[in-house]
Amino acid sequence: MSNNGKIYILAMISFLVGTSQYIITGILDKMADALSISIEAAGQLITVYSLAYAIGTPILMALLAKMERRRLLIYSLSFFILGNILSVIMPGYGLFMIARIIMALSTGVAVVTVLSLAAKIAPADKKASSIATVVMGFTTSLIIGVPIGRFITSAYGWKFVFLGVALLVFIAIFIILNSIPRIMGDEPIPLTKQIVMLKKPKITLGLSITFFLMTGYGVVFTYLSPYLINTVGMSDHLLSIALLALGIASLFGSKFGGFSADRWGIVTTLKRGLVLNIISMILLSFASSSLIAVFMILIIWSFAGWSSGATQQYNLATIHPESSDVLLGLNQSMMQLGFAVGAGLGGLVVGQLSVSSITWFGALGVVFALVTTFGLSRFLIRENVVNQNFRVHKRA
Repeated sequence: MSNNGKIYILAMISFLVGTSQYIITGILDKMADALSISIEAAGQLITVYSLAYAIGTPILMALLAKMERRRLLIYSLSFFILGNILSVIMPGYGLFMIARIIMALSTGVAVVTVLSLAAKIAPADKKASSIATVVMGFTTSLIIGVPIGRFITSAYGWKFVFLGVALLVFIAIFIILNSIPRIMGDEPIPLTKQIVMLKKPKITLGLSITFFLMTGYGVVFTYLSPYLINTVGMSDHLLSIALLALGIASLFGSKFGGFSADRWGIVTTLKRGLVLNIISMILLSFASSSLIAVFMILIIWSFAGWSSGATQQYNLATIHPESSDVLLGLNQSMMQLGFAVGAGLGGLVVGQLSVSSITWFGALGVVFALVTTFGLSRFLIRENVVNQNFRVHKRA
């Protein structure tokens, strides 16, 4: 099999595990009904998943860093299948939560592993594009997996979604065994070394942008389905279309974020994207009576959010280039942590106020991200001035 074929297999894996992660947001109301729980309690399934992913993934990868990569991927996917099956056969909210934790930990390891395999399999001049292809699989799970999951759940029930994903991953394991070569692991990067990096102000500020952005995004996206059904009055059919439109907008947003960062600069692109994100969420709260307006605003919101996310990846890779790999790994954990906090905060808002209030709290989270971006920009400017003065003094 060609290298391109192997990369697309890895992208397929990221699509499947990504679908399992995102699907709950698309069927939150259905899960609440199936488990006989409130909407805000169902939202905590996302909170726990993201927390387990954020905290558990770096720990597990540090412990398993030396394991041969194909074997590690197969082990993680096997546990992923187990988690999906348990989610279907284990009755009750608490046991379903345990199944979600198993899925989260196995997904985190699988995602890091497929990215590592893509980087090692690809030729030297195609490593970046190969990694981008694998990441695209994750994005595609939002574009295709979530709306299809909503459709299947409406027609046949939520259990078919998880069983279907488990079956496809089971088939994928045999494809991996016959196509992906054995590749040795790397020397582990101690967690203490990663944590020490947080003492540097620009790194802390950079990761804080991700945290606040994902907190705001998590508040809205977690409860978007019940918001669109209860506040806007969308049917299941229209909701599936809306979720598909969001996914497509996220794809274009990610692409535009990279283009804009190259053309107009990282900080400028990030600021504009965050401002557009805030405006769209505020406008959404006033547009619930018009389906056309809601669709347009949702597309802008998704476009802005994902363009900011892509730009933030570039931002972290440039503010401390010598540690870009570690920073991007920390950023993945910070994304999940922010999403967990957003889902938890959204649950409180829905429980104490109303589902229609989530847009305001989501916008507030992004406001904090915008303020932090200005803070990072000022710090980097001062740092550049200090470095220039030091070089001038040294030459003198």
